[in-house]
Amino acid sequence: MSVKTVGVKRKIAEYKDYGKMNIKIKEIMDAREVSVYELSKETGLKHQTVKSYYNNAPLTKVDMDVLAKLCYVMGCDINDVLEYKPPKE
Repeated sequence: MSVKTVGVKRKIAEYKDYGKMNIKIKEIMDAREVSVYELSKETGLKHQTVKSYYNNAPLTKVDMDVLAKLCYVMGCDINDVLEYKPPKE
């Protein structure tokens, strides 16, 4: 690990609010009238997993495979599903 990397990590750690990632699958599902149950069946994902993403529940990690399945089945792009909200100034 280089000194530059360590400095960057310390700087990031100093920020209390660095923004938030939002999962916007709810908007896509609602617009297409797709239920959590239907999307769960189509993707093969657990109902609770789809429900968590639908409700934009706080997640400690995001599964790239889940995102790929959601995008594939819903016919959308990752930019349609994820949104970065910067911190308020």
